[in-house]
Amino acid sequence: MIRATKVLGQHRWMQSAADTVVLDFDDRHRRRMAMTGTRGLEFLLDLENAVALRGGDALVLEDGRLIEVVAAAESLIEIRGADPLHLVRIAWHLGNRHLPTQIMPKGLRIRRDHVIEAMVKGLGARILEIEAPFDPEGGAYAQASHDHAAHEHGHHHYHGDDHHHHDEHCDHDHHHHDHSHAHDHK
Repeated sequence: MIRATKVLGQHRWMQSAADTVVLDFDDRHRRRMAMTGTRGLEFLLDLENAVALRGGDALVLEDGRLIEVVAAAESLIEIRGADPLHLVRIAWHLGNRHLPTQIMPKGLRIRRDHVIEAMVKGLGARILEIEAPFDPEGGAYAQASHDHAAHEHGHHHYHGDDHHHHDEHCDHDHHHHDHSHAHDHK
């Protein structure tokens, strides 16, 4: 099976793509995975390191052909605040829970999660249920979920409450690092 061994970032390629893969957020964060394009081209994604692929990137096959990456529509919520400061406060709460978050001009997008929806409603936010491609912030975060790059500096989080939410993307251990710092919850 032909392999895709390189990635060209958004807008860094000009030739037309031989095929297209439509991938959700999870499938855009892989190192090695068999894939089939929308036109039937089968190939093996075989990268040296896991890469956070974005819609508009191209995978480079061994023979030089390109496969365009398209971000699939997913069930999301868009969170709207009363003003920019309100939205920043909500973003802080999402970040404190390590939730992948897409920052939009007028709101924040996250994957559907009834616990988080209740929390942001409790903070006074409005929620819109949408279907859209999910492209959250943070190439560094996506990398960290595979190799702990963001947590090699050795600290542990003390959150002071029992409600610290971890989703399937938060795979680091909060209890086996060298020293700690506290988050002040107000």
